[in-house]
Amino acid sequence: MNDDIERHLIHHSKNIKEAMFLLNKLAMDAILFVIDDKRHLKGSLTDGDIRRGMLDGASLETKVNEIIHQEPKFTRFNSENIMELIELREKNFKIIPVLERDSDKIIDIINFRTQKSYLPIDVVIMAGGRGSRLWPLTKETPKPLLKINDKAVIDYSVERLRGFGVTNFHITVNYLKEKIKNHFSAYHDKASFNFLEEDKPLGTIGVLHQKIEFKSDSVLLLNGDLISEIDFEKFFLDFKSKDADISILTIPWKVDVPYGIIESADSIVTRLKEKPTYTYYANGGAYLIKKKILKHLPKDTFFNATDFINLMMKKNKKIVSFPFKGYWLDIGSHEDFKRAQDEVNLN
Repeated sequence: MNDDIERHLIHHSKNIKEAMFLLNKLAMDAILFVIDDKRHLKGSLTDGDIRRGMLDGASLETKVNEIIHQEPKFTRFNSENIMELIELREKNFKIIPVLERDSDKIIDIINFRTQKSYLPIDVVIMAGGRGSRLWPLTKETPKPLLKINDKAVIDYSVERLRGFGVTNFHITVNYLKEKIKNHFSAYHDKASFNFLEEDKPLGTIGVLHQKIEFKSDSVLLLNGDLISEIDFEKFFLDFKSKDADISILTIPWKVDVPYGIIESADSIVTRLKEKPTYTYYANGGAYLIKKKILKHLPKDTFFNATDFINLMMKKNKKIVSFPFKGYWLDIGSHEDFKRAQDEVNLN
């Protein structure tokens, strides 16, 4: 069990003096969750609960279960209804316990001082490519591990997703795969990393035909060479509100035409535009997918995400776009790599 969780827990048999010692160590995060022998949530305890208890005659030796708040706010692991959690955040709740789906056992703690959300998604990061357009930089280093301001490219995405409460990561690996595995062995927080190995190149999504133990009903598929400021909570809420099977993050791409453009119908001029600007939307390399449709992936076949989207459209699945206008950069070339070095700020 992670230390960040343990420090917020106290057994119901402990007394007020012991609780005060723990609350003092928690400083601005001063709230305890009272548990029984099975780690089931029984209530919460704050300095205010102790003050009220003492005013009612409790002593330092009084058991905490006599003064606890018996209806604490909580969420459940992988709850699809994150609006309830957002409402708690907006009401200025800072620390929220996470319970198992089918019991009251505490398995995690949300701290809104250090994270933005708690998204119920599994993340698949595509990191198996050779990065041939960045040769010779990728001769000894896989592209996701190239450094931008002393931080690996892939770490920008992982750390941003951790900020949205994501804990379940699956990394597709092939080229120089041991280096990527070793890189993630250094992560010591509560995130888990599962590696999906390809014996041969299977495209950006082909490896997902494997039997993978996704814990969530929604899967985020993400290119391993992106640096962005994507708001993954807004992306997920839009995906859920539209009841989409797949949502594609799209990036506006403006094209300035340096000439006057004539529009016509049957050789009759209907409109003249002087040097217009057209906006198209490019594939942003991030996809939210309902887990249940992954069963349609062909086995042991080279298959890109775009191939899968086309297949799902033929099956009349609901495919939507999520336009994103914030910072986004795909590290696909030497020019992009230099641009990232100039633009990306570690802060």
